[in-house]
Amino acid sequence: MVEQASRAQFVTFLEKEGLRIDSLIEGAVELAEEVHSGLVREDGKSLFLETHTWPVAMDMVRHYKASGRSITGVEVASAILHDVMEDDERILNLYNAKSYGFDAYLRYRFGSRVHKIASELKIKPLENFPGATAEDKVRARFWDYCDLLWKADYDVKAIKLADRLNNMDFISKVAGHPKWKRYVREAEDFYLAYTMIPPKMPEYYKSMRSSYEELKSLVKVVTV
Repeated sequence: MVEQASRAQFVTFLEKEGLRIDSLIEGAVELAEEVHSGLVREDGKSLFLETHTWPVAMDMVRHYKASGRSITGVEVASAILHDVMEDDERILNLYNAKSYGFDAYLRYRFGSRVHKIASELKIKPLENFPGATAEDKVRARFWDYCDLLWKADYDVKAIKLADRLNNMDFISKVAGHPKWKRYVREAEDFYLAYTMIPPKMPEYYKSMRSSYEELKSLVKVVTV
């Protein structure tokens, strides 16, 4: 079952985990709502904020707590904002962002660390990559992204794995979606091994393996 949470439930979760809702987290929540408001997922009805943004951040917090790692508003804000660079064209005149660009606004408002994570996790446009066909370009982009993740810091890795797991679990509930095959292939090519490359994240390996096996079984049913 795909996790869902409202803004209020998300904030309550953070408080129960002993996190103070500081200005950084409050600002990240507000910006995420501004950017992703009304956005729905592949099923055409599930709200992105409630089924992705808040759940991914919650999963990342659980991971940090289970791993005994300290977590601050910087990590939480980074998880909340991990997708905002994808939708930055939706930002209008928020805190004068329009006058000098959303990228600069993000750095100014949330600091260089949050900005760096959001920038690293952004998927680059397909036209930036070589290839005779769209499939070639998709493959080249994936390889480039793998290179980035391979060298990424701990917080980037944890957020990306939480993000990918959420996407895999959600798409498995959307009948016959074409992303099934791509997610299976990318798990085999990279994400399963990625969980065990130092710094190892064995609990994410277990979740990734489970999500992968479910999607793989669905692909087999469709192709039989």
